[in-house]
Amino acid sequence: MTIGTSVPLPAYTIDPAFMARTAEELGFESIWYAEHPAVPVHSDSPFPSTGGEIPWTYSHFNDPYIALARASAVTTTIKLGTGITLVPERNPLLLAKEIAALDLHSGGRFLFGVGTGWLKEETEIMGGDFAHRWTQTREAIEVMKALWTRDEAEYHGKYFDFPPVRSFPKPAQKPHPPIILGGMAPKVLQRVVDHADGWLPNRVTPQALEAARGELDSLASAAGRDPGAITISVYGQEPDRTLVRSLLDAGADRVVVRPQHVETEAEMREQLQRMADAVL
Repeated sequence: MTIGTSVPLPAYTIDPAFMARTAEELGFESIWYAEHPAVPVHSDSPFPSTGGEIPWTYSHFNDPYIALARASAVTTTIKLGTGITLVPERNPLLLAKEIAALDLHSGGRFLFGVGTGWLKEETEIMGGDFAHRWTQTREAIEVMKALWTRDEAEYHGKYFDFPPVRSFPKPAQKPHPPIILGGMAPKVLQRVVDHADGWLPNRVTPQALEAARGELDSLASAAGRDPGAITISVYGQEPDRTLVRSLLDAGADRVVVRPQHVETEAEMREQLQRMADAVL
């Protein structure tokens, strides 16, 4: 089974090098870091899973790219994912270079989990257009693809407009690292087919996933794409063998299980061992 692990919050209390090396030794296929760079103290945005206030832990993310670079340096096979990168909050010319460098120096192990965000105030603080964040993200993806695949790239859009530039290094994976769109928006599956290589749902049941897999395959076929080349990675699940198996049977290509926060590396090693015993 293709099983990854995410990182609990606070995300910086356990060294990413230890976390990734231990996960690799235990047989996990991938490790995933999420992000919220600057969470506003006051917000009217409801927390997605509860509809209430934002938990205090949402101020305690690590920087995913620094964490994954550290993880890359002490591992050889485990894939390195973002679950997710808040693309409207980043400059795509800089992000393209970060991703290319990480993918190159890790030997082609990066998985580019993409999100548009739910926290309006944060998106706006970081310069994003929350009301049109998908349009902004689509342009950013187009910018990055151009920078990754061309020796000289230019772009002329609403949000990004620049003359021919050179951007090196290029990623090890060709034409670029897998782009995996997160979220449950009504148009997400069509967007996956149009712009990406996979889908990264979070709160999804096996029954809903099976229906989505069928819809995704139909949309891919209609667009002339190979349905088998578009992956589904179900994110942030309990480390339960029955649940994981049901999600894989329903059409997932990968399931990412989540550990709980612990205080020490010894406790984290024990927890990851229990998770591996349960799902691998």
